[in-house]
Amino acid sequence: MESHMLLTWMLLCLLLRPSATQNPSSEGVLNCCEGDVLFLLDSSGSVSSYEHSRMLIFLSELLLPFSLGEDQVRVGLLQVGTKPHLEFGFGSYNTQSALQGALRNIIPLRGDTNTVEALRMAKEQVLRPGAAHGARPGLPRVLVWLTDGVKPGDVTGPMAELREEGVSVLVVSTGHTNYQVLRQVVSPPVEEHLYFVDIDDMSIITKDLRDAIIEIIRAERIHVRDVSTNSATLQWRPVLSGLTGYYEIRFGPVLTGGGGGGGTGTSPSTGGSRYQRITQSADSSSAKLMGLKPDTTYTATLTPESNEQAFNTLSVTFTTKPEVLSPAVVTVSESGQTSVRVSWGPLQPETVTSYYIEYSALPRGKLHAVTVSRTQNSTVLRDLQPDTTYLVTISARHASGKEKAMSIKVCTQEVTPALADLQLTTVGSDSVQVDWKGSGGGLRGYWLTWEGEQSSVPGQHSSLYLPADSSSTRLTHLPPLARVCVSPIYRTARGEGLCCTAQFHSDALAYGYQS
Repeated sequence: MESHMLLTWMLLCLLLRPSATQNPSSEGVLNCCEGDVLFLLDSSGSVSSYEHSRMLIFLSELLLPFSLGEDQVRVGLLQVGTKPHLEFGFGSYNTQSALQGALRNIIPLRGDTNTVEALRMAKEQVLRPGAAHGARPGLPRVLVWLTDGVKPGDVTGPMAELREEGVSVLVVSTGHTNYQVLRQVVSPPVEEHLYFVDIDDMSIITKDLRDAIIEIIRAERIHVRDVSTNSATLQWRPVLSGLTGYYEIRFGPVLTGGGGGGGTGTSPSTGGSRYQRITQSADSSSAKLMGLKPDTTYTATLTPESNEQAFNTLSVTFTTKPEVLSPAVVTVSESGQTSVRVSWGPLQPETVTSYYIEYSALPRGKLHAVTVSRTQNSTVLRDLQPDTTYLVTISARHASGKEKAMSIKVCTQEVTPALADLQLTTVGSDSVQVDWKGSGGGLRGYWLTWEGEQSSVPGQHSSLYLPADSSSTRLTHLPPLARVCVSPIYRTARGEGLCCTAQFHSDALAYGYQS
């Protein structure tokens, strides 16, 4: 029996030892991800030594391509037995060689399958941000449960609690029982997060499970910002920080295919003379790409070069903004009776030589024109006719010889003269004769209101509209000290009115005052 166990562990050590020619970067996921992944490994008595060793080999192959570290992927391993044991937490290993060595030294616990207790430990000691071996705040957390499916216990509730706290749960079962239970505990989609596989065939799911984990913890390590018509800024995570080396950047237009504003990938082809090449120092994290063409889709690749560690090439596609020739927008403000301000944009002093403004009253008014400098984006048009619609055209004369124009209709405000005079004559104890004088053309009518003061009849008020040819009216049943106001009404606005207070205690004439 002892010789059989010794042979098993010798086989495990041989299988877990990476070959000298192994190249982790061949998987193309080295620099893709950032997150904390905890493996819950069943090593109870129902799992044989051989099965346990095959699971560890599977984990070794699964994790080999990932870059490990504080800004990358962190891995933890918790074994399930009578007394579950945390073999190592998230902060234990930052290199593949150290992680692979730790996996070679794992021995099974045996005993009962106390998965419920293991889940409690995982939740409180490992997956909870802030714990001693805990996950990093704000980053994805993943629990991968490797089990033989035998007597897993009542895990539905604890797994549900983990999912509610944002932990993604994946399950690999080497048995073919308890499908319904395992189906309930994984995070959706079930078809991507639940695997049933024979112990000797685990390698066939390595890529699928790795891709599922990557999909959860993928970090956008390279992106584009400040995209304009002729430039863009490439930004990335400084993975060479503290190392010797440099970043090589290649960028050029995509010859075929549609646009897209920021898709990312790995290792696209950037050969050919159409690509430009620049380099940045190891401590940099951004670079400005210049000399781009408007409305063009580009591919940019970033390759961290270092003799100390291998990194894969990252890529991003983006589309520059279409060329916008000024004026692209024209607005109106400060509109008065005889003037109006017209503004335009964008201001392009580097390409525009001058702006030419033409305006005339519709439909057939006299044409006026004014020229302003290339640094000016607004002007006031003066000596206009009140209550008149004008057609204004802004033309930009570009240094390239191009000329672009944009037109807009503007309206000056109507002249609204104030009421010229208002007087009240009391008639009896509760009536007044109201007389007024209007002035100016365009008059549409008069708005007459009256109300009692608070000391007499609070809140008592009324109003009356009278036609433009009216100049007087009589109001009856007014409250004491009634305040009467008359305002002229024009087509577009109400003019300034006058108000008087009626005095019923005498026959004195009440003269108006401006309100």
